[in-house]
Amino acid sequence: MNPPDGPQDGPDPNQPQNPQYPQNPQYPQNPQYPQNPPGNYPPPSGTNPPPPGNYPPPGGNYPPPPGNYPPPGGNYTPPPGNYPPPPGNYPPQPGNYGGGYGAGLPPTLNVGDAISYGWNTFKNNAGVWVGIVLIAGVIQIVLSFVFGGFDTSSDFSDSFSAWRILGSLVTAVVGYLINAALIRGALHEIDGNKPAIGSFFQFGNVASIIIASILVGIMVGIGFVLLIIPGIVLAFLTWWTLQFVIDRNEDAITAIKSSFKAISANAGPLFLLALALFGINVLGLIACLVGLLVTIPVTIIASTYAYRITTRNAPV
Repeated sequence: MNPPDGPQDGPDPNQPQNPQYPQNPQYPQNPQYPQNPPGNYPPPSGTNPPPPGNYPPPGGNYPPPPGNYPPPGGNYTPPPGNYPPPPGNYPPQPGNYGGGYGAGLPPTLNVGDAISYGWNTFKNNAGVWVGIVLIAGVIQIVLSFVFGGFDTSSDFSDSFSAWRILGSLVTAVVGYLINAALIRGALHEIDGNKPAIGSFFQFGNVASIIIASILVGIMVGIGFVLLIIPGIVLAFLTWWTLQFVIDRNEDAITAIKSSFKAISANAGPLFLLALALFGINVLGLIACLVGLLVTIPVTIIASTYAYRITTRNAPV
């Protein structure tokens, strides 16, 4: 009996077989492509359905493979994250970063504002400031005891002994460094960095501090010998010498010149501030010396605050 007409399952017995690529019995043979070679390859259009496997998609829009690609043109919302701001003018950060010294301070000096700033800054870090003043006082007392004791002898020649002279020099140098430490702490406060005890001694130009202090002391001493008034004037004009040494790392002579220039250019308000700060320390002295634990930090912070306002636009 002849088989019925129509497609039959299985290979065509009349179709020659390639022994290297046997016929796939799952799909009928296409006479245009007699064999299906091994592997996952899509057949051309119009042929039998491809066997299972992974094939690249035909042309069209498909999501890109993983990776970082520039976004397409147009308006879109960026993903969350921190990105640098576009160009423009932005307020400066606290501290000494470009734009001159004292960024964020008021444009002009006001005596009342300077004293208020000194008091409020002291209150916010009172324990550290009282501690550093106490440490300074104890050091000075110990040095006085070591080199001079509490001898009340009236022998004038004893004051010029080698030990006493050495003690005077050591005490003076330590006093210069303590003064520099207090100024360093005040500069930290004004820069927005609340200092710890160790922060007060973060200065390295010790030689310039000592030389500048000695030169100022000699100048002021000579001025007081010359009818006192010149000494007061010189003490006023050299008021910020250590600020320039510590803050801007200037040498002793340059710092004295810088102090002269800055103070003489703003002599009016600064003279009023100096009188006010002197009066505050007198009140602290009257209060059984205990008041100095408060008035010394307040006056040093206020004077350094005035220094920053006055000199912030000066070349560094």
